[in-house]
Amino acid sequence: MRVGIIALLQESNTFIQGATTLAHFEQDILLEGEDVRARFADAHHEVGGFFAGLAGENIDAVPIFTARALPYGIVATDAFNALLTRMDAAIEKAGALEGLLVAPHGATVAANFPDADGHWLTRLRQRFGKKFPIIGTLDLHANVSPKMVAACDALIAYRTNPHLDQRQRGIDAARLMARTLRGEVKPTMAAAFPPLAVNIERQLSAEQPCKRLYDLADAMLEDAGVLSNSVVLGFTYADVEEMGASLIVVTDNDFARAESLVSGLQDTWWKMREEFVGRLISIDEALAQASKLEGPITLLDMGDNVGGGSPGDGTELAHALAQRPELMPAFVCLYDPLSVVSALAIGPGGRIQMRVGGKTDTRHGKPLEGEFVVKGIFDGKFSESQPRHGGFANFDQGTTAVLETKAGLTVMATSRRMVPFSIAQLTSCGLDPARFRILVAKGVHAPVAAYAPVSKHLIRVDTPGVTTADLARLSYGNRRRPMFPFERDAVL
Repeated sequence: MRVGIIALLQESNTFIQGATTLAHFEQDILLEGEDVRARFADAHHEVGGFFAGLAGENIDAVPIFTARALPYGIVATDAFNALLTRMDAAIEKAGALEGLLVAPHGATVAANFPDADGHWLTRLRQRFGKKFPIIGTLDLHANVSPKMVAACDALIAYRTNPHLDQRQRGIDAARLMARTLRGEVKPTMAAAFPPLAVNIERQLSAEQPCKRLYDLADAMLEDAGVLSNSVVLGFTYADVEEMGASLIVVTDNDFARAESLVSGLQDTWWKMREEFVGRLISIDEALAQASKLEGPITLLDMGDNVGGGSPGDGTELAHALAQRPELMPAFVCLYDPLSVVSALAIGPGGRIQMRVGGKTDTRHGKPLEGEFVVKGIFDGKFSESQPRHGGFANFDQGTTAVLETKAGLTVMATSRRMVPFSIAQLTSCGLDPARFRILVAKGVHAPVAAYAPVSKHLIRVDTPGVTTADLARLSYGNRRRPMFPFERDAVL
Protein backbone atom coordinates (compact mmCIF):
# COMPACT_ATOMS: atom_id res chain seq x y z
CA MET A 1 0.00 0.00 0.00
CA ARG A 2 1.11 3.56 -0.73
CA VAL A 3 0.17 6.48 1.55
CA GLY A 4 0.93 10.06 0.57
CA ILE A 5 2.31 12.75 2.90
CA ILE A 6 1.36 16.42 2.60
CA ALA A 7 2.10 19.26 5.05
CA LEU A 8 1.32 22.98 4.89
CA LEU A 9 2.12 24.79 8.10
CA GLN A 10 2.03 28.45 9.04
CA GLU A 11 0.61 30.20 12.10
CA SER A 12 -0.89 33.48 10.89
CA ASN A 13 -1.10 36.49 13.21
CA THR A 14 -3.73 38.76 11.68
CA PHE A 15 -2.72 41.69 13.91
CA ILE A 16 0.59 42.00 12.05
CA GLN A 17 0.62 44.48 9.17
CA GLY A 18 3.09 42.52 7.03
CA ALA A 19 2.08 39.53 4.91
CA THR A 20 3.61 36.07 4.70
CA THR A 21 4.92 35.69 1.15
CA LEU A 22 6.15 32.76 -0.90
CA ALA A 23 9.68 33.93 -0.09
CA HIS A 24 9.04 33.20 3.60
CA PHE A 25 8.26 29.58 2.71
CA GLU A 26 11.24 29.36 0.35
CA GLN A 27 13.50 30.66 3.12
CA ASP A 28 12.16 28.08 5.58
CA ILE A 29 10.73 24.90 3.97
CA LEU A 30 9.24 24.35 0.52
CA LEU A 31 9.93 20.78 -0.62
CA GLU A 32 8.50 18.11 -2.88
CA GLY A 33 9.03 14.40 -3.40
CA GLU A 34 12.05 12.67 -1.94
CA ASP A 35 13.46 15.97 -0.67
CA VAL A 36 10.70 15.79 1.97
CA ARG A 37 11.96 12.41 3.16
CA ALA A 38 15.55 13.63 3.30
CA ARG A 39 14.58 16.62 5.46
CA PHE A 40 12.02 15.02 7.76
CA ALA A 41 12.55 11.26 8.12
CA ASP A 42 14.57 11.61 11.34
CA ALA A 43 12.97 14.85 12.58
CA HIS A 44 11.11 15.28 15.87
CA HIS A 45 8.30 16.65 13.72
CA GLU A 46 4.96 14.97 12.95
CA VAL A 47 6.05 14.44 9.35
CA GLY A 48 8.98 12.46 10.73
CA GLY A 49 6.42 10.50 12.72
CA PHE A 50 4.46 9.81 9.53
CA PHE A 51 7.53 8.18 7.97
CA ALA A 52 8.39 6.20 11.10
CA GLY A 53 4.81 5.05 11.69
CA LEU A 54 4.23 3.90 8.11
CA ALA A 55 7.57 2.06 8.05
CA GLY A 56 6.57 0.23 11.21
CA GLU A 57 3.37 -0.91 9.49
CA ASN A 58 5.14 -1.96 6.26
CA ILE A 59 3.34 0.72 4.25
CA ASP A 60 5.16 2.71 1.59
CA ALA A 61 5.40 6.39 2.48
CA VAL A 62 5.04 8.63 -0.57
CA PRO A 63 6.37 12.12 0.23
CA ILE A 64 4.44 14.62 -1.89
CA PHE A 65 4.65 18.21 -0.64
CA THR A 66 5.75 20.06 2.48
CA ALA A 67 5.71 23.82 3.09
CA ARG A 68 6.35 25.77 6.26
CA ALA A 69 6.99 29.41 7.15
CA LEU A 70 7.70 30.90 10.55
CA PRO A 71 4.69 32.49 12.26
CA TYR A 72 4.00 35.92 10.79
CA GLY A 73 1.17 37.80 9.08
CA ILE A 74 -1.64 36.57 6.84
CA VAL A 75 -0.48 34.51 3.84
CA ALA A 76 -0.71 36.69 0.73
CA THR A 77 -3.18 35.62 -1.96
CA ASP A 78 -0.55 35.01 -4.62
CA ALA A 79 1.56 33.00 -2.16
CA PHE A 80 -1.32 30.78 -1.09
CA ASN A 81 -2.40 30.20 -4.68
CA ALA A 82 1.18 29.31 -5.63
CA LEU A 83 1.39 26.81 -2.77
CA LEU A 84 -1.83 25.12 -3.87
CA THR A 85 -0.65 24.98 -7.47
CA ARG A 86 2.59 23.33 -6.41
CA MET A 87 0.69 20.94 -4.16
CA ASP A 88 -1.58 19.92 -7.05
CA ALA A 89 1.35 19.33 -9.37
CA ALA A 90 3.15 17.24 -6.76
CA ILE A 91 0.03 15.12 -6.23
CA GLU A 92 -0.14 14.45 -9.98
CA LYS A 93 3.42 13.10 -9.88
CA ALA A 94 2.77 10.87 -6.87
CA GLY A 95 0.85 8.12 -8.63
CA ALA A 96 -1.86 5.91 -7.17
CA LEU A 97 -2.44 6.19 -3.43
CA GLU A 98 -4.50 4.32 -0.83
CA GLY A 99 -4.59 7.16 1.71
CA LEU A 100 -3.18 10.53 2.75
CA LEU A 101 -1.46 11.66 5.94
CA VAL A 102 -1.73 15.43 6.22
CA ALA A 103 -0.21 18.02 8.53
CA PRO A 104 -2.07 21.33 8.53
CA HIS A 105 -1.11 23.75 11.27
CA GLY A 106 -4.73 24.64 11.93
CA ALA A 107 -4.19 28.39 12.38
CA THR A 108 -3.19 29.36 8.86
CA VAL A 109 -5.03 32.38 7.45
CA ALA A 110 -4.78 33.36 3.79
CA ALA A 111 -5.95 36.70 2.44
CA ASN A 112 -8.31 34.94 0.02
CA PHE A 113 -9.31 32.09 2.36
CA PRO A 114 -9.45 32.96 6.11
CA ASP A 115 -10.00 29.26 6.88
CA ALA A 116 -6.96 28.34 4.81
CA ASP A 117 -6.51 24.87 6.32
CA GLY A 118 -10.19 24.07 5.86
CA HIS A 119 -9.88 25.16 2.24
CA TRP A 120 -6.91 23.02 1.19
CA LEU A 121 -8.14 20.00 3.13
CA THR A 122 -11.54 20.30 1.45
CA ARG A 123 -9.81 20.41 -1.94
CA LEU A 124 -8.09 17.13 -1.09
CA ARG A 125 -11.38 15.54 -0.04
CA GLN A 126 -13.06 16.65 -3.25
CA ARG A 127 -10.17 15.35 -5.31
CA PHE A 128 -9.91 11.90 -3.72
CA GLY A 129 -13.53 11.24 -2.80
CA LYS A 130 -15.50 10.39 0.33
CA LYS A 131 -14.22 6.84 0.80
CA PHE A 132 -10.53 7.73 0.58
CA PRO A 133 -8.93 7.88 4.07
CA ILE A 134 -7.41 11.24 5.05
CA ILE A 135 -5.92 11.40 8.55
CA GLY A 136 -4.04 14.38 9.92
CA THR A 137 -2.28 16.06 12.79
CA LEU A 138 -2.91 19.52 14.20
CA ASP A 139 -0.94 22.01 16.22
CA LEU A 140 -2.26 22.41 19.76
CA HIS A 141 -2.84 26.07 18.78
CA ALA A 142 -5.14 25.28 15.86
CA ASN A 143 -8.35 27.23 15.36
CA VAL A 144 -10.27 24.17 14.25
CA SER A 145 -13.12 24.70 11.77
CA PRO A 146 -16.06 22.48 10.80
CA LYS A 147 -14.57 22.35 7.28
CA MET A 148 -11.33 20.82 8.62
CA VAL A 149 -13.30 18.19 10.51
CA ALA A 150 -15.59 17.39 7.54
CA ALA A 151 -12.60 16.98 5.21
CA CYS A 152 -10.76 14.39 7.32
CA ASP A 153 -11.49 10.98 8.79
CA ALA A 154 -9.49 11.86 11.91
CA LEU A 155 -7.47 14.78 13.25
CA ILE A 156 -4.97 14.32 16.09
CA ALA A 157 -3.56 17.38 17.89
CA TYR A 158 -0.36 17.66 19.88
CA ARG A 159 -0.89 17.04 23.61
CA THR A 160 2.04 19.00 25.03
CA ASN A 161 2.94 22.67 25.22
CA PRO A 162 5.88 23.15 24.68
CA HIS A 163 5.27 20.82 21.71
CA LEU A 164 7.57 17.90 22.48
CA ASP A 165 5.25 15.15 21.23
CA GLN A 166 4.98 16.07 17.56
CA ARG A 167 6.77 12.98 16.24
CA GLN A 168 4.64 10.71 18.44
CA ARG A 169 1.43 12.27 17.16
CA GLY A 170 2.62 11.64 13.61
CA ILE A 171 3.27 8.01 14.51
CA ASP A 172 -0.23 7.80 16.03
CA ALA A 173 -1.75 9.11 12.81
CA ALA A 174 0.23 6.65 10.69
CA ARG A 175 -0.79 3.72 12.86
CA LEU A 176 -4.43 4.75 12.69
CA MET A 177 -4.10 4.95 8.91
CA ALA A 178 -2.70 1.41 8.83
CA ARG A 179 -5.58 0.06 10.94
CA THR A 180 -8.05 1.88 8.71
CA LEU A 181 -6.57 0.49 5.49
CA ARG A 182 -6.56 -3.03 6.93
CA GLY A 183 -10.26 -2.68 7.71
CA GLU A 184 -9.75 -3.07 11.47
CA VAL A 185 -11.38 0.27 12.36
CA LYS A 186 -13.48 3.01 10.80
CA PRO A 187 -12.46 6.38 12.28
CA THR A 188 -15.53 8.49 13.07
CA MET A 189 -14.94 12.02 14.33
CA ALA A 190 -16.99 14.52 16.32
CA ALA A 191 -15.90 18.00 17.38
CA ALA A 192 -17.09 20.69 19.76
CA PHE A 193 -16.42 24.42 19.51
CA PRO A 194 -17.07 26.14 22.87
CA PRO A 195 -17.24 29.97 22.65
CA LEU A 196 -14.03 30.26 24.65
CA ALA A 197 -10.73 32.05 24.06
CA VAL A 198 -7.95 30.53 26.17
CA ASN A 199 -5.36 33.07 27.30
CA ILE A 200 -1.85 32.13 26.15
CA GLU A 201 -0.55 32.57 29.70
CA ARG A 202 -2.78 29.68 30.83
CA GLN A 203 -1.64 27.23 28.14
CA LEU A 204 1.14 25.25 29.83
CA SER A 205 -0.09 21.69 29.34
CA ALA A 206 1.74 20.11 32.29
CA GLU A 207 0.28 22.55 34.82
CA GLN A 208 -3.22 23.46 35.92
CA PRO A 209 -5.70 24.28 34.59
CA CYS A 210 -4.72 22.49 31.35
CA LYS A 211 -3.48 19.36 33.11
CA ARG A 212 -6.95 18.49 34.36
CA LEU A 213 -8.35 18.52 30.83
CA TYR A 214 -5.52 16.44 29.43
CA ASP A 215 -5.81 13.95 32.29
CA LEU A 216 -9.52 13.52 31.47
CA ALA A 217 -8.70 13.08 27.79
CA ASP A 218 -6.01 10.51 28.62
CA ALA A 219 -8.41 8.53 30.80
CA MET A 220 -10.94 8.47 27.95
CA LEU A 221 -8.40 6.70 25.73
CA GLU A 222 -8.61 3.63 27.98
CA ASP A 223 -11.93 2.92 26.21
CA ALA A 224 -11.05 0.58 23.32
CA GLY A 225 -13.73 2.22 21.20
CA VAL A 226 -12.02 5.60 21.43
CA LEU A 227 -9.30 5.82 18.79
CA SER A 228 -8.12 9.34 19.57
CA ASN A 229 -9.07 12.62 21.23
CA SER A 230 -7.70 16.13 21.30
CA VAL A 231 -7.92 19.19 23.51
CA VAL A 232 -7.11 22.13 21.22
CA LEU A 233 -6.32 25.42 22.95
CA GLY A 234 -6.62 27.70 19.90
CA PHE A 235 -4.67 30.71 18.61
CA THR A 236 -6.06 34.00 19.86
CA TYR A 237 -3.93 36.13 17.50
CA ALA A 238 -6.00 35.22 14.45
CA ASP A 239 -9.07 37.43 14.09
CA VAL A 240 -11.20 34.87 12.27
CA GLU A 241 -14.55 33.26 12.92
CA GLU A 242 -12.88 29.96 13.84
CA MET A 243 -10.71 31.48 16.59
CA GLY A 244 -11.09 29.70 19.90
CA ALA A 245 -10.93 26.44 21.78
CA SER A 246 -12.11 23.13 20.37
CA LEU A 247 -12.31 19.44 21.21
CA ILE A 248 -12.16 16.33 19.04
CA VAL A 249 -13.08 12.71 19.76
CA VAL A 250 -12.53 9.91 17.23
CA THR A 251 -14.30 6.60 17.80
CA ASP A 252 -14.48 3.33 15.90
CA ASN A 253 -17.60 3.78 13.77
CA ASP A 254 -19.75 5.25 16.56
CA PHE A 255 -20.66 8.87 15.88
CA ALA A 256 -23.22 9.03 18.72
CA ARG A 257 -20.55 7.92 21.18
CA ALA A 258 -18.05 10.42 19.80
CA GLU A 259 -20.60 13.24 20.12
CA SER A 260 -21.49 12.25 23.67
CA LEU A 261 -17.86 12.09 24.78
CA VAL A 262 -16.84 15.36 23.16
CA SER A 263 -19.89 17.05 24.66
CA GLY A 264 -18.92 15.81 28.12
CA LEU A 265 -15.40 17.22 27.75
CA GLN A 266 -16.86 20.50 26.55
CA ASP A 267 -19.15 20.75 29.59
CA THR A 268 -16.18 20.21 31.92
CA TRP A 269 -14.09 22.81 30.13
CA TRP A 270 -16.89 25.35 30.20
CA LYS A 271 -17.32 24.95 33.96
CA MET A 272 -13.57 25.66 34.30
CA ARG A 273 -13.57 28.68 31.99
CA GLU A 274 -12.66 31.24 34.67
CA GLU A 275 -9.42 29.32 35.27
CA PHE A 276 -8.33 30.04 31.68
CA VAL A 277 -8.37 33.82 32.09
CA GLY A 278 -4.80 35.12 32.12
CA ARG A 279 -2.91 36.00 35.31
CA LEU A 280 -0.81 38.89 34.07
CA ILE A 281 2.33 40.37 35.65
CA SER A 282 3.55 43.80 34.56
CA ILE A 283 7.16 44.59 33.70
CA ASP A 284 7.68 46.44 36.99
CA GLU A 285 6.13 43.61 39.00
CA ALA A 286 8.24 41.03 37.18
CA LEU A 287 11.49 42.89 37.82
CA ALA A 288 10.55 43.44 41.46
CA GLN A 289 10.05 39.67 41.80
CA ALA A 290 13.31 38.95 39.99
CA SER A 291 15.29 41.26 42.30
CA LYS A 292 14.41 38.95 45.21
CA LEU A 293 15.33 35.71 43.43
CA GLU A 294 18.56 33.93 42.67
CA GLY A 295 19.53 33.81 39.01
CA PRO A 296 19.57 32.80 36.28
CA ILE A 297 15.98 33.98 35.85
CA THR A 298 14.22 33.76 32.49
CA LEU A 299 11.74 36.53 31.73
CA LEU A 300 9.29 35.35 29.09
CA ASP A 301 8.42 38.32 26.85
CA MET A 302 4.80 37.49 25.99
CA GLY A 303 4.07 40.58 23.89
CA ASP A 304 6.99 39.90 21.55
CA ASN A 305 6.44 36.17 21.16
CA VAL A 306 8.25 35.25 17.95
CA GLY A 307 6.49 31.88 17.94
CA GLY A 308 3.21 33.81 17.67
CA GLY A 309 4.42 35.91 14.75
CA SER A 310 5.84 38.98 16.51
CA PRO A 311 8.81 40.92 15.06
CA GLY A 312 11.33 39.79 17.68
CA ASP A 313 12.82 43.25 18.14
CA GLY A 314 10.81 44.38 21.17
CA THR A 315 12.85 46.42 23.63
CA GLU A 316 10.49 47.14 26.52
CA LEU A 317 12.10 44.60 28.85
CA ALA A 318 15.61 45.60 27.77
CA HIS A 319 14.92 49.28 28.54
CA ALA A 320 13.53 48.36 31.95
CA LEU A 321 16.50 46.14 32.75
CA ALA A 322 18.91 48.92 31.79
CA GLN A 323 17.47 50.92 34.72
CA ARG A 324 18.07 48.07 37.19
CA PRO A 325 21.85 47.53 37.63
CA GLU A 326 21.20 45.01 40.40
CA LEU A 327 19.73 42.67 37.75
CA MET A 328 22.82 42.69 35.57
CA PRO A 329 24.31 40.93 33.74
CA ALA A 330 21.34 40.35 31.44
CA PHE A 331 20.76 38.91 27.98
CA VAL A 332 18.26 39.69 25.22
CA CYS A 333 18.05 38.61 21.58
CA LEU A 334 16.77 41.17 19.05
CA TYR A 335 16.04 40.80 15.35
CA ASP A 336 17.96 43.69 13.77
CA PRO A 337 19.70 43.15 10.42
CA LEU A 338 20.80 46.80 10.24
CA SER A 339 22.67 46.59 13.53
CA VAL A 340 24.34 43.39 12.35
CA VAL A 341 25.63 45.25 9.27
CA SER A 342 26.98 48.04 11.48
CA ALA A 343 28.69 45.54 13.78
CA LEU A 344 30.25 43.75 10.80
CA ALA A 345 31.69 47.02 9.58
CA ILE A 346 33.52 47.74 12.81
CA GLY A 347 34.42 44.14 13.70
CA PRO A 348 34.96 42.26 16.99
CA GLY A 349 36.44 44.38 19.76
CA GLY A 350 35.23 47.63 18.27
CA ARG A 351 33.05 50.18 20.01
CA ILE A 352 30.14 51.80 18.22
CA GLN A 353 27.19 54.08 18.90
CA MET A 354 24.05 52.27 17.75
CA ARG A 355 20.29 52.16 17.92
CA VAL A 356 19.47 48.47 18.42
CA GLY A 357 16.02 46.86 18.13
CA GLY A 358 12.65 48.60 18.07
CA LYS A 359 12.77 49.19 14.32
CA THR A 360 9.89 47.10 12.96
CA ASP A 361 7.06 49.24 14.32
CA THR A 362 6.11 51.45 17.27
CA ARG A 363 4.27 48.74 19.21
CA HIS A 364 7.24 46.98 20.78
CA GLY A 365 9.39 49.74 22.27
CA LYS A 366 11.94 52.29 21.10
CA PRO A 367 15.47 51.34 19.97
CA LEU A 368 18.19 50.88 22.59
CA GLU A 369 20.55 53.81 22.06
CA GLY A 370 24.11 53.92 23.33
CA GLU A 371 27.63 52.61 22.95
CA PHE A 372 28.09 48.89 22.36
CA VAL A 373 31.18 46.73 22.25
CA VAL A 374 31.11 44.13 19.48
CA LYS A 375 31.99 40.94 21.36
CA GLY A 376 31.77 38.66 18.35
CA ILE A 377 30.36 37.93 14.90
CA PHE A 378 28.85 34.50 14.15
CA ASP A 379 27.15 32.74 11.23
CA GLY A 380 23.97 32.18 13.29
CA LYS A 381 23.68 28.47 12.55
CA PHE A 382 23.13 26.02 15.40
CA SER A 383 21.69 22.59 16.12
CA GLU A 384 19.58 21.02 18.86
CA SER A 385 19.85 17.31 19.68
CA GLN A 386 16.85 17.08 22.03
CA PRO A 387 13.13 17.21 21.16
CA ARG A 388 12.08 20.84 21.33
CA HIS A 389 9.03 22.93 20.51
CA GLY A 390 8.59 23.00 16.73
CA GLY A 391 10.15 19.62 16.06
CA PHE A 392 13.28 20.87 14.28
CA ALA A 393 16.96 20.26 15.00
CA ASN A 394 18.80 22.71 12.72
CA PHE A 395 18.41 26.49 12.85
CA ASP A 396 19.73 29.50 10.96
CA GLN A 397 19.18 33.02 12.32
CA GLY A 398 21.55 34.57 9.79
CA THR A 399 24.71 36.49 10.54
CA THR A 400 24.65 37.35 14.23
CA ALA A 401 26.42 40.03 16.25
CA VAL A 402 26.89 39.77 20.02
CA LEU A 403 26.97 43.26 21.53
CA GLU A 404 27.50 44.40 25.10
CA THR A 405 26.83 47.64 26.96
CA LYS A 406 29.02 49.05 29.73
CA ALA A 407 26.19 48.36 32.19
CA GLY A 408 26.29 44.61 31.45
CA LEU A 409 23.43 44.10 28.99
CA THR A 410 24.32 41.59 26.29
CA VAL A 411 22.34 41.94 23.06
CA MET A 412 22.35 39.22 20.42
CA ALA A 413 21.40 40.94 17.15
CA THR A 414 20.24 38.57 14.41
CA SER A 415 19.70 38.91 10.67
CA ARG A 416 16.65 36.62 10.74
CA ARG A 417 13.87 36.28 13.28
CA MET A 418 14.42 33.28 15.50
CA VAL A 419 12.12 31.62 18.02
CA PRO A 420 14.05 30.72 21.21
CA PHE A 421 13.56 26.96 20.84
CA SER A 422 17.12 26.00 21.80
CA ILE A 423 19.70 27.16 24.31
CA ALA A 424 22.25 26.40 21.58
CA GLN A 425 21.23 29.78 20.20
CA LEU A 426 23.40 31.21 22.99
CA THR A 427 26.09 28.58 23.38
CA SER A 428 26.82 28.51 19.63
CA CYS A 429 27.84 32.15 20.01
CA GLY A 430 30.08 31.53 22.99
CA LEU A 431 27.55 32.66 25.60
CA ASP A 432 27.14 30.73 28.85
CA PRO A 433 23.55 31.08 30.12
CA ALA A 434 24.76 30.48 33.68
CA ARG A 435 26.68 33.75 33.77
CA PHE A 436 23.56 35.90 33.36
CA ARG A 437 21.30 37.01 36.20
CA ILE A 438 18.48 37.62 33.68
CA LEU A 439 17.72 35.89 30.38
CA VAL A 440 14.96 37.34 28.20
CA ALA A 441 13.22 34.78 25.98
CA LYS A 442 10.70 36.03 23.45
CA GLY A 443 7.90 33.56 23.97
CA VAL A 444 5.45 32.18 26.51
CA HIS A 445 5.69 28.38 26.64
CA ALA A 446 7.71 27.43 23.55
CA PRO A 447 11.05 28.43 25.18
CA VAL A 448 10.40 26.51 28.41
CA ALA A 449 11.90 23.20 27.28
CA ALA A 450 15.13 24.97 26.37
CA TYR A 451 15.34 27.53 29.17
CA ALA A 452 13.99 25.66 32.21
CA PRO A 453 17.12 23.49 32.54
CA VAL A 454 19.36 26.58 32.76
CA SER A 455 17.05 28.75 34.88
CA LYS A 456 16.20 28.74 38.55
CA HIS A 457 12.99 30.68 37.88
CA LEU A 458 10.75 31.60 34.93
CA ILE A 459 8.45 34.64 34.98
CA ARG A 460 5.91 35.39 32.25
CA VAL A 461 5.76 39.13 31.65
CA ASP A 462 2.82 41.12 30.28
CA THR A 463 4.63 43.19 27.67
CA PRO A 464 2.95 45.14 24.84
CA GLY A 465 2.96 43.95 21.24
CA VAL A 466 1.14 41.97 18.58
CA THR A 467 1.16 38.88 20.81
CA THR A 468 0.07 40.64 23.99
CA ALA A 469 -1.40 38.32 26.61
CA ASP A 470 -3.88 41.07 27.49
CA LEU A 471 -6.56 40.25 24.94
CA ALA A 472 -8.42 43.46 25.75
CA ARG A 473 -5.64 45.30 23.89
CA LEU A 474 -6.53 43.56 20.62
CA SER A 475 -9.30 44.82 18.33
CA TYR A 476 -11.31 41.92 16.89
CA GLY A 477 -13.76 42.30 14.04
CA ASN A 478 -14.39 38.72 12.89
CA ARG A 479 -14.40 36.46 15.96
CA ARG A 480 -17.53 34.74 17.21
CA ARG A 481 -19.81 36.67 19.54
CA PRO A 482 -20.59 36.21 22.32
CA MET A 483 -17.32 34.61 23.43
CA PHE A 484 -15.83 34.25 26.89
CA PRO A 485 -13.98 36.11 28.37
CA PHE A 486 -14.72 39.05 26.04
CA GLU A 487 -18.44 38.71 26.79
CA ARG A 488 -18.75 37.41 30.31
CA ASP A 489 -22.37 36.33 29.78
CA ALA A 490 -21.52 33.94 26.92
CA VAL A 491 -23.22 30.53 27.14
CA LEU A 492 -22.73 27.16 25.46
